[in-house]
Amino acid sequence: MRAVNHRIELIGNDRLTDTVDYAYAAAVHAPPRTIFTAGACPLDAAGATVGVGDYAAQADQAMGNLIIALQGAGAQLTDVVKTTVYVAASEQADLVAAWEVVRARFGEHGAPSTLLGVTVLGYDDQLVEIEAVAVAP
Repeated sequence: MRAVNHRIELIGNDRLTDTVDYAYAAAVHAPPRTIFTAGACPLDAAGATVGVGDYAAQADQAMGNLIIALQGAGAQLTDVVKTTVYVAASEQADLVAAWEVVRARFGEHGAPSTLLGVTVLGYDDQLVEIEAVAVAP
């Protein structure tokens, strides 16, 4: 176990593999505000899809948009307790390309996450979407 800040405790488990680069669970120590984000999409300020055909570029744009959404709610990436990453792909390599960008943006904060390959996402040419749950004062 390792505490990230005074509100969030990221929890590993020695009975599960240690080859993953994220926590298996997270505990929130009350009384924080809980923030649920909508899925952050790879859209620019004008609403155009960024990085058409490029999983890493779309993950990077989506992460930038997630950071902005969190900031608007008074939170930051280190306040995130759970993410879900959706990737419109059937090849594991494409999921990994998006995941590597997400993990790099989170740095040492390895909150629990679910990575999913899905058939289609909501915007034209969209390949990646990232949603998060965070806690903040």
